Amino acid sequence: RLKDLVKVTREFKREEEKYLKELEGELDRAKIVKSEDVPEGVITMNSKILLKNLDSNEEFIYWLVFPPDSDPDQNKISILTPIGTALLGYHVKDIIEWDVPAGKARLEVKKILYQPEAAGDYHL
Repeated sequence: RLKDLVKVTREFKREEEKYLKELEGELDRAKIVKSEDVPEGVITMNSKILLKNLDSNEEFIYWLVFPPDSDPDQNKISILTPIGTALLGYHVKDIIEWDVPAGKARLEVKKILYQPEAAGDYHL
Protein backbone atom coordinates (compact mmCIF):
# COMPACT_ATOMS: atom_id res chain seq x y z
CA ARG A 1 0.00 0.00 0.00
CA LEU A 2 2.83 2.40 0.73
CA LYS A 3 4.44 1.86 -2.67
CA ASP A 4 1.06 2.56 -4.29
CA LEU A 5 0.75 5.71 -2.17
CA VAL A 6 4.11 6.96 -3.44
CA LYS A 7 3.13 6.25 -7.05
CA VAL A 8 -0.28 7.94 -6.88
CA THR A 9 0.91 10.91 -4.85
CA ARG A 10 3.80 11.48 -7.24
CA GLU A 11 1.33 11.72 -10.12
CA PHE A 12 -0.88 14.32 -8.47
CA LYS A 13 1.14 16.24 -5.86
CA ARG A 14 4.54 17.33 -7.10
CA GLU A 15 5.05 19.56 -4.02
CA GLU A 16 5.49 16.42 -1.89
CA GLU A 17 8.34 14.98 -3.97
CA LYS A 18 10.94 15.42 -1.20
CA TYR A 19 8.83 13.40 1.26
CA LEU A 20 8.07 10.79 -1.38
CA LYS A 21 11.78 10.26 -1.98
CA GLU A 22 12.38 9.86 1.76
CA LEU A 23 9.58 7.32 2.06
CA GLU A 24 10.79 5.51 -1.05
CA GLY A 25 14.26 5.26 0.48
CA GLU A 26 12.80 3.75 3.66
CA LEU A 27 10.78 1.26 1.64
CA ASP A 28 13.83 0.29 -0.42
CA ARG A 29 15.73 -0.52 2.79
CA ALA A 30 12.78 -2.26 4.46
CA LYS A 31 12.38 -5.96 4.91
CA ILE A 32 8.91 -6.74 3.55
CA VAL A 33 6.97 -9.40 5.47
CA LYS A 34 3.37 -10.57 5.58
CA SER A 35 1.17 -8.71 8.06
CA GLU A 36 0.86 -11.86 10.14
CA ASP A 37 4.67 -12.03 10.46
CA VAL A 38 5.25 -8.47 11.71
CA PRO A 39 6.70 -8.69 15.23
CA GLU A 40 5.13 -6.76 18.10
CA GLY A 41 7.04 -3.67 19.07
CA VAL A 42 7.61 -2.40 15.51
CA ILE A 43 6.00 0.81 14.30
CA THR A 44 3.78 0.09 11.31
CA MET A 45 1.03 2.01 9.58
CA ASN A 46 -1.88 2.87 11.90
CA SER A 47 0.27 2.29 14.99
CA LYS A 48 -0.31 4.44 18.06
CA ILE A 49 3.02 5.30 19.65
CA LEU A 50 4.18 6.82 22.93
CA LEU A 51 7.32 8.88 22.28
CA LYS A 52 9.64 10.78 24.59
CA ASN A 53 11.57 13.85 23.52
CA LEU A 54 15.02 13.19 24.99
CA ASP A 55 15.90 16.89 25.11
CA SER A 56 12.77 18.14 26.93
CA ASN A 57 11.68 14.84 28.59
CA GLU A 58 8.18 15.56 27.26
CA GLU A 59 6.12 12.50 26.31
CA PHE A 60 3.46 12.51 23.62
CA ILE A 61 1.36 10.11 21.59
CA TYR A 62 1.13 9.93 17.78
CA TRP A 63 -0.87 7.76 15.39
CA LEU A 64 0.97 7.00 12.14
CA VAL A 65 -1.65 7.18 9.38
CA PHE A 66 -2.17 7.46 5.65
CA PRO A 67 -2.50 11.07 4.37
CA PRO A 68 -6.33 11.17 4.12
CA ASP A 69 -6.58 10.20 7.81
CA SER A 70 -4.09 12.76 9.12
CA ASP A 71 -5.37 15.23 11.71
CA PRO A 72 -2.87 17.24 13.75
CA ASP A 73 -5.55 18.07 16.34
CA GLN A 74 -5.86 14.33 17.10
CA ASN A 75 -2.08 13.70 16.81
CA LYS A 76 -2.67 11.63 13.68
CA ILE A 77 0.40 12.22 11.54
CA SER A 78 0.75 11.34 7.90
CA ILE A 79 3.40 8.92 6.70
CA LEU A 80 4.33 11.67 4.21
CA THR A 81 5.51 14.06 6.95
CA PRO A 82 9.17 14.01 7.98
CA ILE A 83 8.38 12.59 11.42
CA GLY A 84 5.91 10.11 9.94
CA THR A 85 8.50 8.71 7.55
CA ALA A 86 11.11 8.72 10.32
CA LEU A 87 8.93 6.62 12.66
CA LEU A 88 8.16 3.76 10.28
CA GLY A 89 9.91 0.52 11.21
CA TYR A 90 11.43 1.62 14.50
CA HIS A 91 11.14 -0.56 17.61
CA VAL A 92 10.39 0.07 21.26
CA LYS A 93 13.46 1.62 22.97
CA ASP A 94 14.93 2.84 19.66
CA ILE A 95 16.18 6.42 19.45
CA ILE A 96 15.06 8.38 16.40
CA GLU A 97 17.11 11.38 15.30
CA TRP A 98 16.17 13.69 12.48
CA ASP A 99 16.92 17.24 11.38
CA VAL A 100 14.49 19.99 12.35
CA PRO A 101 14.85 23.76 11.86
CA ALA A 102 16.25 24.15 15.42
CA GLY A 103 18.84 21.38 14.96
CA LYS A 104 18.41 17.66 15.66
CA ALA A 105 15.38 16.20 17.40
CA ARG A 106 15.89 13.03 19.43
CA LEU A 107 12.93 10.84 20.32
CA GLU A 108 12.78 7.53 22.13
CA VAL A 109 10.06 5.03 21.27
CA LYS A 110 8.72 4.34 24.76
CA LYS A 111 5.80 2.09 23.92
CA ILE A 112 3.60 1.01 21.07
CA LEU A 113 0.10 1.46 22.43
CA TYR A 114 -1.55 -0.12 19.40
CA GLN A 115 -0.15 -1.99 16.43
CA PRO A 116 -2.72 -3.35 13.95
CA GLU A 117 -0.75 -6.52 13.23
CA ALA A 118 -0.37 -7.41 16.93
CA ALA A 119 -4.09 -6.79 17.40
CA GLY A 120 -4.95 -9.03 14.43
CA ASP A 121 -6.29 -6.05 12.45
CA TYR A 122 -4.65 -7.02 9.17
CA HIS A 123 -7.17 -5.12 7.05
CA LEU A 124 -5.98 -1.64 8.14
